[in-house]
Amino acid sequence: MKKTLITLMVLATALINANAQFVSLSNAGFGQLKQLLATDAAAKAAFEPFQNMANSAMNEAPNPIERITSEGKLAGDPDKIKSLKAVEDGDKIYAMALVYKLYGNKTFLNKIAEYLLAWAKVNHSTGDPIDETKLESLITGYDMIRNDVSAEVRKATDSWLEEIADGEVNSRYAAPGKGTANNNWNSHRIKVITIITYTIHSEKYYKLAQQLLERQIGINLYADGSGYDFQERDALHYHIYTLEPMITAASVIYRAIGKDLFNYESDKGSSIKKSVDFLVPFVTGEKTHGEFLNSKTAFDRARAKNNEKEYMPGSKFNPANGIHVLEQAMYFSNRYAPAVQQAIAVNPSHSHDWELILNKVRKPSGLN
Repeated sequence: MKKTLITLMVLATALINANAQFVSLSNAGFGQLKQLLATDAAAKAAFEPFQNMANSAMNEAPNPIERITSEGKLAGDPDKIKSLKAVEDGDKIYAMALVYKLYGNKTFLNKIAEYLLAWAKVNHSTGDPIDETKLESLITGYDMIRNDVSAEVRKATDSWLEEIADGEVNSRYAAPGKGTANNNWNSHRIKVITIITYTIHSEKYYKLAQQLLERQIGINLYADGSGYDFQERDALHYHIYTLEPMITAASVIYRAIGKDLFNYESDKGSSIKKSVDFLVPFVTGEKTHGEFLNSKTAFDRARAKNNEKEYMPGSKFNPANGIHVLEQAMYFSNRYAPAVQQAIAVNPSHSHDWELILNKVRKPSGLN
């Protein structure tokens, strides 16, 4: 009898985990968000663009693309323009999923299913993390409503996303000896693998996602808070670009298994926390940095030659570009709140950032 009870408890736990939402919000989180939207002016202002986008998406057709192609392309490249336009579908799915989960209108759910089936049928993995990281909004939106769609939609979408995850796990860009196995590419690769793994609950990559992130913290970030990308590109732009996906992956893993990889230190003394701390004075304006002056990457020079202003050697880092990373870090620690508030005071357009609203309803009690 005791053995049967234990077996039933294990099965029940497995069932809960199979239906849990670690990438977006739990059902309780959506309940708290709905209450917040009814009472908080900042939350209402932050939510309004999602409501407007969801309403517009109801009258639009999906625009899937066979292969996302933007990495390595200069601004104005036709393939890049086409790809960036296509992945806007992810933002639409996220917005419609958010509205559906908050207010229960199934016409939004039906429209999301149309979008998901279109992408599952047309899109295929390239194994390129810089291209496929652009599916984050779509995956997060799917995480919200995966338990609510039909078995047909779930099966098709899960299979497609598993193909994307498989492509990233086996990506040629992660081959030993390649710079892309260590730099921001790998951070985005880990993020894609992690958010898909915990959205479709693919047990084969649960352990791998954690191991990959721990390894990346050790090879991509340095004990002084700087990192491989900052040293290679001489740009806080890329310090941020490697931190954002790592914090996303760390947040998902914490919500799923309670392991804190934000504060985790590698055997070299590096951590995500130290690298966020390194960024703080540049976001608050205490320090400045001329970007890309000593970049070792030819593509940065090509973009400057293409008159892409933010890549011009010596262009001053814009503190507003680092606010989102600090907002992400606030999930793990409120100690970043003063820096965020200081930065927002100078950049008031960020006062209604969605990340700040999400932190209010998903921040765990175990973190300060």
